[in-house]
Amino acid sequence: MKVLVATEKPFAPIAIRQIREVTEAAGYSLALLENYKNTSELLTAVSDADALIVRSDMVTDEVLDAAKQLKIVVRAGAGYDNLDIKSCTEHNVIAMNTPGQNSNAVAELVFELLLFQIRGGFNGKKSGSELRMKTLGLHGFGNVGKYVADIARGFGMDTYTYDPFVSERVMKNNGAKQCINLEELYLKCQYISIHMPLNERTNKLISYDLMKKMPQNAVLVNTARKEVVDEAGLLKIFEERTDFCYLSDIEPDCKAVFEEKYQGRYIFTAKKMGAQTEEANINAGVAAARQIISYFRKGIEKYKLNK
Repeated sequence: MKVLVATEKPFAPIAIRQIREVTEAAGYSLALLENYKNTSELLTAVSDADALIVRSDMVTDEVLDAAKQLKIVVRAGAGYDNLDIKSCTEHNVIAMNTPGQNSNAVAELVFELLLFQIRGGFNGKKSGSELRMKTLGLHGFGNVGKYVADIARGFGMDTYTYDPFVSERVMKNNGAKQCINLEELYLKCQYISIHMPLNERTNKLISYDLMKKMPQNAVLVNTARKEVVDEAGLLKIFEERTDFCYLSDIEPDCKAVFEEKYQGRYIFTAKKMGAQTEEANINAGVAAARQIISYFRKGIEKYKLNK
């Protein structure tokens, strides 16, 4: 069996060492395609692979057509909008993700962004603000949301959440208070952190009408996907409210407007940094390798995405 790790944005070297150890201990061979520049390289590399591990790399119909022997693809991370699930199913390829493995790294990034912003970028020019006793809203309460709530408790924040798929008991057990609807969450909380997958329901879900409900000196943090925020609405709220800030791990399409008009009121990371820690690299990469081995050896499909 050949396992291919194909990543435009490579894993950390220590993660690759551990992925190799796990894969070869199971009797499989490991091939690497890192820092590739065009899809043709991926099409060639995947042609004889039995299993594929990717990060944010696009697994499209074209890739699956080229992967004649492919039986399973695992996205090392939680979000999986880069996988064409329908095409995977049509090609008889099992698609999986590795939920929870990057969660702490993303949660810590939320506070790294927040602290840098509310302290004025540590530029020494003005007084900053503190998080203690402030209201934090978590839009989505999956693995990352729970870690964010845990960290917020250490800061002494008052944490609320809205997630129609999570019970109030789970929220309370993890230090958050339930909001019965989105409007309540955005009305209550000065700080909102977004934690949801991208799908038809969540595309542009964070609208102008929601953002305008936020209290004075509002800060919206997005470590999910750029598409969940309606950029037209975002620009409108920035035009109307000079107190509104947006911190994102994903550069919006309207980045140039922010650079021209709203210096000091936004942070966009250079590239998606949520999972860019050594620990997250190891956790997600090794989990992907182990899921492949469990599938081949025991038929385990715990994190199967195609139903």
